[in-house]
Amino acid sequence: MKMSLSELDSPLGTMLLVTDEREQVRALHFGDRMERIHRSLREHYGAHELTEAPAPAAVAAALRRYFGDDVQALDSINVATAGTDLQRDVWAALRRIPVGQTTTYRALGRLLGFTDPRAAIDVGAAISANPIAVIVPCHRVVASNGELKGYAWGPHRKRWLLEHEKAIQLQVGAPQSASLPGF
Repeated sequence: MKMSLSELDSPLGTMLLVTDEREQVRALHFGDRMERIHRSLREHYGAHELTEAPAPAAVAAALRRYFGDDVQALDSINVATAGTDLQRDVWAALRRIPVGQTTTYRALGRLLGFTDPRAAIDVGAAISANPIAVIVPCHRVVASNGELKGYAWGPHRKRWLLEHEKAIQLQVGAPQSASLPGF
């Protein structure tokens, strides 16, 4: 599979963006995790070819707006992910968590129809395999006790993203909630 690799600056450091020929996002990682992006692409797509190229203008603009003052800007970005059915279901559910709000692993599992409380482990595993940082907002999932656990790109980034989203939402007067069991 042929894909393009672009570097983008963010307040959290360089981001590595992988897009396909239709400009769909296939992966987005922070630059200090280049080995993770290659491992993720191998796991999801097998043999792949990355060519350095400028980021698609629409994707780059949406990310700039998100890191500025338009936290809704990511909703317009098209993503395409490989993965198991469970992973794709979890990743789609992550995109439905409202900006500025959080949920728990267990609540996300219940939303997806799991009745066994241990399903939070499977949900957590799917979240940890998320290849698309920020756009597929796994940072919005927290432990049942509110702790910021399990963010592949570092807890400092998770904290920053949550604080950024809540601050912008407060500026625009959106309702806030500490936890959303069913969104």
